[in-house]
Amino acid sequence: MISLVIPIYNEEPIIDELLYRSLTTLKEIGRPFEIIIVDDGSEDNSLQKLLDHRKNDARIKVVELSRNFGHQAAFTAGLKRSQGEHTVMMDGDLQDSPELIKEMYEKMKSGSFDIVNGYRKSRTEKGFRGLMFFFFHRIFAIITRQKKVVENIGNFSMLNRASLNALLQMKEKTRYLPGLRIYVGYKQGFLDYEREDRKEGKPKMRFRHLMKLATDAIFSFSRLPIFICFYLGLLGIMITMVIGLFMIFSDSGTKLITDYKPMLVGLFFLGSVQLAFIGIVGEYVFKGYKESQNRPMYFVRNEYLD
Repeated sequence: MISLVIPIYNEEPIIDELLYRSLTTLKEIGRPFEIIIVDDGSEDNSLQKLLDHRKNDARIKVVELSRNFGHQAAFTAGLKRSQGEHTVMMDGDLQDSPELIKEMYEKMKSGSFDIVNGYRKSRTEKGFRGLMFFFFHRIFAIITRQKKVVENIGNFSMLNRASLNALLQMKEKTRYLPGLRIYVGYKQGFLDYEREDRKEGKPKMRFRHLMKLATDAIFSFSRLPIFICFYLGLLGIMITMVIGLFMIFSDSGTKLITDYKPMLVGLFFLGSVQLAFIGIVGEYVFKGYKESQNRPMYFVRNEYLD
């Protein structure tokens, strides 16, 4: 069986096309399948449209979360309910073409790979948003030391049962699933594709959501921010010592001491740096606190699986 897991949030205008293209592709593969769609607290008529489609095809299964818990939580809810030997992760905005599932399955069927990741040869995001995506993927590639592996991959992927079971053993609440897929190892393959524009409306992931996802990824997989703080602190101490010695032993030291303006600028700068460092350390502390609370990642209001 092939399980297709799709989280959605306010995607009413494209649900018909999403399901038509997904069903058509899965039927062409010729294997039993299920489509698990997780409604992440949609405020439009998305849920009702899904249930209407389910009346005509019981292979469409719907999970309704009690509110909007976020993209990664919704994916996790769907993955936990997957029964397939192969499981596909796909966003619900049709930027990842459902027709590519067939090519992913062909790669998997050869037995060479446990996970096939969609590798974006290009992105449709332009301007500031596109620039932020560019920098995030470069930074994350450096952090994980696997540039070829993590650069420009997202949620779109296919996993076999062994790799999915390994992924589901990850219990952390703050999660970045593309990174966790790489972390579990197994044989990783790639399918190059061109990511399409959104079919309808504006991107659901606002800047603040993207920033949260980026920080979750970086802070969850690396101590690099802490190291940056530590080494910059050492550098600041060394510079301060050099300036202090210069002021003590230089003839112009008295003049430097009496000139308060550079000193004020330096104090404000160092104070700002310290606040930034406290914020970075606080982010690690907060994420540790959130994990220690051990709250459920999501709550299910209704599920339509049988």
